Amino acid sequence: MINPTQATTQTNTQVTSASQSRTSSIASDFDTFLLLMTTQAQNQDPLEPIGSAEYASQLAQFSMVEQQVQTNDRLSELALTLGSVKLDELANWVGMSVQTTSFQFDGDPVTMHGQAAAEADSAEMVIVDSEGTEVDRVSIPVTQSEFTWDGIASDGSPLPPGSYSATLESYYEDELISTLSVSPFSKVVEAQAADGTVSLTLDNGQSVPVWMVTLVST
Repeated sequence: MINPTQATTQTNTQVTSASQSRTSSIASDFDTFLLLMTTQAQNQDPLEPIGSAEYASQLAQFSMVEQQVQTNDRLSELALTLGSVKLDELANWVGMSVQTTSFQFDGDPVTMHGQAAAEADSAEMVIVDSEGTEVDRVSIPVTQSEFTWDGIASDGSPLPPGSYSATLESYYEDELISTLSVSPFSKVVEAQAADGTVSLTLDNGQSVPVWMVTLVST
């Protein structure tokens, strides 16, 4: 997971303060401009009213100030986002193969990756659905690091497409000695920062926050 450093936090604070100051100044000018324009319209000489060209020019200036306020707000949001996560950090994720704490099952067999504990004499892969219910338990050779799950429940019924998670349990003399989160490898096709965190879009269409990544490979 990419954590903002203290320096980044200080930078964000400075950016926030500066942007708030600029926005406040522009907003104040905007309000003043609106007040002057309204007062001018109310107190104009009825015998010599403001010409249409001059009025249109003032309206154009009014619109420009309004757009400037909106632009500054958007730039402030962008500055905060880029201050928390550097673009090169996002770029480093793209193209990487990752394992996550959950995976998408679309009905086709899924190839899992994981290794049982070195001292284990037996291992089992446990599959649970998105509600945390165990739906399958499969014996795995302890020397095997790649294995396929066919999406069939323990009772022999095919499981529906959806989000699942898997754990490799290692045993020694029937005693559980370790558990390991396992899943298929998926390639990262996009990385984006929002609300102070990084989200990854995988080649299977799944979008996950970086804290769900358990293993990264090239």
